[in-house]
Amino acid sequence: MSDTKQPQDSEKNETQDLKQKLWELIFEAETPSGKVFDVALLWLIVLSVGVVMMESVEPIKAQYGAFFLALEWSFTILFTIEYLLRLWLVRRPLRYAFSFYGIVDLLSCLPTYLTLLLGPGVQSLLVIRILRLLRMFRVLKMVNHVKGANLLARSIYASRAKITVFLVAMAIFAAIVGTLAYLFENGRGGEINSIPTGIYWAVVTMTTLGYGDITPVTVLGKMLTVVTSLSGFAVIAVPTGIFVTEVANAMENEDDYTEACLGCGVSGHLPDAKFCRKCGEELDF
Repeated sequence: MSDTKQPQDSEKNETQDLKQKLWELIFEAETPSGKVFDVALLWLIVLSVGVVMMESVEPIKAQYGAFFLALEWSFTILFTIEYLLRLWLVRRPLRYAFSFYGIVDLLSCLPTYLTLLLGPGVQSLLVIRILRLLRMFRVLKMVNHVKGANLLARSIYASRAKITVFLVAMAIFAAIVGTLAYLFENGRGGEINSIPTGIYWAVVTMTTLGYGDITPVTVLGKMLTVVTSLSGFAVIAVPTGIFVTEVANAMENEDDYTEACLGCGVSGHLPDAKFCRKCGEELDF
């Protein structure tokens, strides 16, 4: 009985050792092997996105179409292996699969497989083209492997409430200004002949884009343009100040652990954290 248990225990230990090594390779960015893996994956992402871009140039595609196809399948297979390994390593595969990075990982390889399932025809070819363009989502995979991305993500998350309030205030301001522009300009030879058009003009003006496709013709409309343009400084300055403050706060807490949660693979926990900030899994740091 003990003889039969010993091989099973040995196989179990070997599997655990393999999973531990793969975990350090794929999820732990600060280990030597993890750094090598991240750099290699970044290059694969850059090259795959480059292939998608080159395929959109018809003369290049006509000459190197077969080569691009071979590269695309090579990238897709490698990204698929990486995605399946991540699902295998985490304790909660569904949690990872429906996370932001899990969905991005799936989108990075799924379109190539779906093109095989679609039959011939004009509509199918159109869908295939859309699916192939979805491969550009691979550029989002870079975010998870670029140093400092977690700090920026935490800063954006921490400032979400303040920025949301600011955006709502700006939306209300744009609606009021757009309505006033409609009252001043409608029926007087101007181009602002509806409130939605006035709101569009207000947004373009207060964000300092200044397309020039719509211009007020009345005196009151021009005065409103001046006020709206000057308010554009707030559109740039206020959210920038909020975000910079949160970045400074995040930089003061850069001693966060870089180890990833065994449950969902998320990293960036506080030093005294006992449970994962995303899935609630107990941390084993």
